[in-house]
Amino acid sequence: MSSVCEKYYPEEPKAPSVKTSEIPGPEGKKKLADLDKVFDSRPAGLLVDYEKSLGNYIVDADGNVLLDVYAQIASIALGYNNPALIKAAQTPQMVRALVDRPSLGSFPSTELEDTLKQILKFAPKGQDHVWSGLSGSDANELAYKAAFIYYRSKQRGYNTDFTAEENKSVMDNEEPGAPHLSILSFKKAFHGRLFASASTTCSKAIHKLDFPQFHWPHAEYPDYKYPIEEHEEENRKEDDRCLEIVEKLITSWEIPVAAVVIEPIQSEGGDNHASKYFLQKLRDITLKHSVVYIIDEVQTGVGATGKMWCHEYADIQPPVDLVTFAKKFQSCGYFFHDPEFIPNKPFRQFNTWCGDPARMLIAGAIGQEVVDNKLPEQCARVGDYLFSKLEELQKTHPKKFINLRGKHRGTFIAWDLPTSKDRDEFLKKMKVAGVNIGGCASTAVRLRPSLTFEEKHVDIFIDILKKVIEA
Repeated sequence: MSSVCEKYYPEEPKAPSVKTSEIPGPEGKKKLADLDKVFDSRPAGLLVDYEKSLGNYIVDADGNVLLDVYAQIASIALGYNNPALIKAAQTPQMVRALVDRPSLGSFPSTELEDTLKQILKFAPKGQDHVWSGLSGSDANELAYKAAFIYYRSKQRGYNTDFTAEENKSVMDNEEPGAPHLSILSFKKAFHGRLFASASTTCSKAIHKLDFPQFHWPHAEYPDYKYPIEEHEEENRKEDDRCLEIVEKLITSWEIPVAAVVIEPIQSEGGDNHASKYFLQKLRDITLKHSVVYIIDEVQTGVGATGKMWCHEYADIQPPVDLVTFAKKFQSCGYFFHDPEFIPNKPFRQFNTWCGDPARMLIAGAIGQEVVDNKLPEQCARVGDYLFSKLEELQKTHPKKFINLRGKHRGTFIAWDLPTSKDRDEFLKKMKVAGVNIGGCASTAVRLRPSLTFEEKHVDIFIDILKKVIEA
C-alpha cells in the first residue's frame, strides 16, 4: 500500500541535490538584486522556482533541490504542487471567487454557506461559528475586536442601545465610546505585526519599532526544564508562578483586561510549550474574572502537532472563547461558539471582503485532505520517530541539542544552540547541505515540515544533520 506522499508525489525527488557552493547561488543572487529594485528582498533566504518544487522538496533559482522542513514558515500543509489542491483551484467556484471576488458582507455568494460549512467541519472541538480575515495578524486583530465588543456588551447588556454620549465621544477617540481596555499577552509571544497584534507581540523589537503601541500587559510564559518527564515538580511550580502573575495583572493593571491571548506553543518566540495544566488553569482564571480567552493557533493549527488543533491536547473545559487560525489552513479568521460574539448591530465586525472566498475554498479542500488521509495521526507517528532520532544525537552531542523539545507534539520540534551565531551558522550549513530549515528567537532551531513528511524524509534529514554537526 502506497503512502500518502507516494500517492500525491510519485515523482518527488529521492534526495536533495545542491549544485552551488552557497545559497543563494549566482543566479539567485542576481535575480534577488533585480527584485530588490522593485521590492524589499533583503529578508529572502533564497529565490524559489515554485513550478519545479514538488512535495517536500523546494527548488531555487539555481536549480538546487532542498528537503524543506520549514514549509513557508509552517504555512504549507500538503507539500508543493499538491494535486488535490490544484484540482480545487480549477473549479468553477474558484474561478468565480477569484474573478468576481465578492464583498461577502454586503453581497454574499449563494455558495458562501456551503463554503463556510466545509471549513467548520474541521473547527476545534466546541466551536461552531467562524469569521474570516485576510492574514494571521488580521485574524488576531479581528478576534481582539470581537473580544472588546463582547466585553462591553456584557457590561452594557447585549440588546442595550448605545448612549448619545457613547456615540459622540467615540468620534473624538474618547471614553466612554472608545473605552480604555487591554489585551493580556505573554512575553516572547508573536501575534502579528499590525497595531493591536503588535501590541501583544513580544518576540523581537524589529516587529514593532517606530509605531505607537497600546499600553497593554505582558505576563510571563512558562520556561520549562527538559526533558519534561524528569522535571515535573519544577515545571509545575513554574506554571503556578506564571499563573499567579497572570491573575495579578488582570486584577491590578490600570487598564481593564478584556481578554487573554496565548499560543499553545510560542513559535516565533522560541518554540516554548505550555502544559495542559497551564492552559486549563488559564481558562479557570479567565472565567473567574470574566475575561475572554483567545487561543492563537495561527502557526500550531491544522495537524502539525499531531492533533488538528494543538490546544486540544489540553482538553480545555469549558472550551475557549475564540480560536484564531491561518498559515496551513491557507485561510484566516477565528472560530467561536457563543452567539453573543456576533455584534448586536451590523457593520461592527465588517470590511469590504470579510475574508477571501478563494482562500476559504482552499481551506476546505486542505481540511478534507488532512482528515481523509489521517495526516495528524501520521504527523504524530513521524514526529515520534524523528524525536527519537534527535534524542540519540543529543546523547553524543549535548551542546548541539540544548533543550530538545516537542516530544509527542508531532513534528513541532525544536532545540537550542549555545549562541545566536552558532544557530545562524548551523542554518546556513544545513541549507548548503540540502535542507531548508528555520530558526526562531535568538538560538532556537525549529522544524516545520509539511504534513506529508514521512519516515523516509526523516532518515534523509537525520543523515544530513549528522554530517553537518560532526563536520
